[in-house]
Amino acid sequence: MNPLENLAVGMAAEKVVIVGPEMTVGHVVPGMPAVYATPTMVLHMEMAAGLAAQPSLPIGYVSVGMMVNIRHLAATPVGRTVRTLARIVGLEDKRILFEVEAWDGKRKIGDGTHWRGVVNLVEFEKRFGVQPPRAEPATV
Repeated sequence: MNPLENLAVGMAAEKVVIVGPEMTVGHVVPGMPAVYATPTMVLHMEMAAGLAAQPSLPIGYVSVGMMVNIRHLAATPVGRTVRTLARIVGLEDKRILFEVEAWDGKRKIGDGTHWRGVVNLVEFEKRFGVQPPRAEPATV
């Protein structure tokens, strides 16, 4: 089975957030400004990419981040709405290439590319000794 068979170039999704104090570089690094942090922007871009792929993956498969090449173009203060977008631009073996962007209103604040790998979650977790959660026995 090819886990990418239901994916297509052009599929896209977005994630919209309101920048809170916990999303700022100043929250993590004392003395830095209280503006939207680059790692947080990258996380939101990755989340948008995951949203674009997940509905078309087979049951039991997920996509995981592999590589990011991102530019952070402008600062965004607390309280502003940020919209991150991800669009599939390539499919290769078990990997998906996305173009990603972040917008603060009409202003582009970030862009780049992001690769995600597609894995069978159970097999992936077995490699690390992670046990799936057990269902609690029913109580009567």
